[in-house]
Amino acid sequence: MYSIGELARRTGVKVPTIRYYEQTGLIDPPERTGGNQRRYRKTDLDRLAFIRHARDLGFSIEAVRDLTRLARHPGEACAEADRIARDHLADTRRRIEALKRLETELARIAGLCDAGRTVSECRVLEALGDHHQCLDEHPRAE
Repeated sequence: MYSIGELARRTGVKVPTIRYYEQTGLIDPPERTGGNQRRYRKTDLDRLAFIRHARDLGFSIEAVRDLTRLARHPGEACAEADRIARDHLADTRRRIEALKRLETELARIAGLCDAGRTVSECRVLEALGDHHQCLDEHPRAE
């Protein structure tokens, strides 16, 4: 049996996060001692490590909830888990592409900088201002 502190140390998950996972049903409520201290089993440690790994990979809480639910039924087909992973991969790829576009634009703007200029002559601020005018001409759909 593990205390909440030991569980936190072994998994790298902070104590308040463990409590949150209990409150939201991601992990089962632990047994309690006579002094009302939480006591966790090896299965709780394993479940928390699973959740931590999934969160480190960027899965949403909702996806983690679905994956942990699926993990409780090892005899069922894994089509839903595959779908969750593929959806997350597609979303991750979209975010990577957006970050690449961001990197390109930031590199362009940073490349405009000329040391020794004053703020009134700053090409970075000018480039950002030009973009603002472009936004005024083409407002974003909300």
